[in-house]
Amino acid sequence: MLNEHILFIDGEAIIVDKPAGLPVDPSRDGALSVHNHLDSLRMGFQRVPLPVHRLDRDTSGCLLLARNPKAHKRFGQAFEAGEVEKLYWAVLDGVPGESAGVIDMPLAKTSTREAGWRMVPDAKGKSAVTRWEVIATSNGRALVAFRPETGRTHQLRVHAASGIGVPIAGDPVYGRKGGPMLLHARALTLPRGPKPPVAATAPLPQSFLAAGFTDAVA
Repeated sequence: MLNEHILFIDGEAIIVDKPAGLPVDPSRDGALSVHNHLDSLRMGFQRVPLPVHRLDRDTSGCLLLARNPKAHKRFGQAFEAGEVEKLYWAVLDGVPGESAGVIDMPLAKTSTREAGWRMVPDAKGKSAVTRWEVIATSNGRALVAFRPETGRTHQLRVHAASGIGVPIAGDPVYGRKGGPMLLHARALTLPRGPKPPVAATAPLPQSFLAAGFTDAVA
């Protein structure tokens, strides 16, 4: 139950540590989603909280929910305005040639009957900017911190594969299948003016530790 994964809660917001494999929206295959758990996150309120943003099904970590409509609108505007600080950690399926950089690579959606849809680099697409740096390396792989300045669909996955040139480990669309996709929404901070910010850090899932990066988070 998601009520056992609460990282932050007050009268306006809840941040939960979403497990990998759990979609935010109801899925076509009928699998459980975050929406199936919203009732358990009322925590004394009449309304169920609603997700403010999205994480990919196979991405774990910080997911923000608003506890009332006014907060939901205000938080959504903060995301759109780029005021939310987002930190992701990922294990790449290799070691980049550089230790840090900025990826400025617009993205667009493409779809084919055979392969389905995916996001691709496209100069005419929507602006997408990501800052990144290598935290550690182990067994031919790199643990990387991503700080996206925009929030495009699959942004980090495409920027890793096409911008850095090394896909995220386990990415079934932009990398090689095999094992879990190692992308984790590590931390989120949303400023609220004079009020304390909504902020949380999500512990790394076991899949990251199993990849050999225990020392990096000790």
